[in-house]
Amino acid sequence: MRNVNELCGARRLPMLVDMATTAQVSRGARAVFGRPCQASRIALLGASPVDKVLANFILGINKLPCPTRFFTSRDDAMAWLLKEPAATA
Repeated sequence: MRNVNELCGARRLPMLVDMATTAQVSRGARAVFGRPCQASRIALLGASPVDKVLANFILGINKLPCPTRFFTSRDDAMAWLLKEPAATA
């Protein structure tokens, strides 16, 4: 997440996480994933049932720093990442 913050600078930007080579998510990684960062929203991209299980661990964190969803389609993930944020009143 430190690298995300460095790349984004002062701007909040969407982030795609390709889970293709992820075999496990450690407790430490889950803790870091829950910290606020400059990502405006995060799309978790996976293809296998293992990816889905790992994504559920991440999505199970009580407070994620931004909207986060799991996708099996890169096109769907990118469309969600790039859509305009909802207006706040």
